Amino acid sequence: MTPMLTAVVWHFWLAVPLAASAILWVIATVLGYFMNVTRPKYPKSEQ
Repeated sequence: MTPMLTAVVWHFWLAVPLAASAILWVIATVLGYFMNVTRPKYPKSEQ
């Protein structure tokens, strides 16, 4: 019975870093889009 309980706990905690990395990947993709596509359309005005 102990190996089954260990497997359940292991799979539960394995989801935590996977979910965190997926969220960070989405944020990095959105930031990369704004840096490479939107930002050149509106350059900073030089004074």
